[in-house]
Amino acid sequence: MSVIVAGATGLAGSAITKAFEARGHTVIGVNRSVVDLLDSKATQNFVTSIKPTLIIDAAARVGGILANNSYPVEFLSNNITIQGNLMNAAHIADVPNFVFLGSSCIYPRDCAQPIKEEYLMTGPLEETNSAYAIAKIAGIELVNSYRKEYGTRWISLMPTNLYGPRDNFDLSASHVLPAFIRRFVEATESGSDKVTLWGSGSPLREFLHVDDLAQAVVIASEKYDSSLHLNVGPGEDLSIRNLAKKVAAAAGFSGEIEWDSSKPDGTPKKVLDVSRIKALGWKPTITLDEGIASTIAWYKEANARGEVRK
Repeated sequence: MSVIVAGATGLAGSAITKAFEARGHTVIGVNRSVVDLLDSKATQNFVTSIKPTLIIDAAARVGGILANNSYPVEFLSNNITIQGNLMNAAHIADVPNFVFLGSSCIYPRDCAQPIKEEYLMTGPLEETNSAYAIAKIAGIELVNSYRKEYGTRWISLMPTNLYGPRDNFDLSASHVLPAFIRRFVEATESGSDKVTLWGSGSPLREFLHVDDLAQAVVIASEKYDSSLHLNVGPGEDLSIRNLAKKVAAAAGFSGEIEWDSSKPDGTPKKVLDVSRIKALGWKPTITLDEGIASTIAWYKEANARGEVRK
């Protein structure tokens, strides 16, 4: 089977590429150097020239609270354009299978927990990342519109917070876990005795290693065919304060952790109901402690080679 992975050099895309290649599939990776997905005609020409069996859309403009809050126009317009161009090209090329990757931020800020797929659009979004969330909700609707109008076997997966090798460690754009890894590794290496982090540390989050996400994409692409999007996550959360303690310990930092409560916390609690994806035979295999330790090791080695995005 031939598979196009859009965003193939990013956090999720690189793990997905590896997982499908391990299954013996031919994977064609796409990043900006291959084709500009913001260019509709270029995207259409590329997809129609390959005519793959499956397209996985792991390409997106992503970032943490600061980036989302600072650049809502780009997060909304770029993501809508990327996913729209890919789906249009897939339709023109008559691609039978498409997997759209979104985010758990699609759900209401004050959502009932654990969050079921049916809770989509049952309340207001978190203001700091509403533009990105609306783009991903639009992606789900576009997938379902193609299913309804053209009978495609296209699906949507909504993963929780991802982490792992090849993440973005730019403190102005990164998510919380890679930001913590960089902050604590740098503090340890410089001998700093204090690290100041955003917010109160009280929000609850769950974190999924990208290799576990990649296996979920493989299984869902083989077994799932429904207009209802699928949650993907461990189904277990912890406080950001406890996450910081885990990362600090793994990085060898023994100094003081200070919290700047003047900075926003974001959604107070977010843990997904993942019973549907688990019913397909998937479950995460990498514990958070194992994943943090291996990601820190990767970060140190890649940083020494100058290969870290920061």
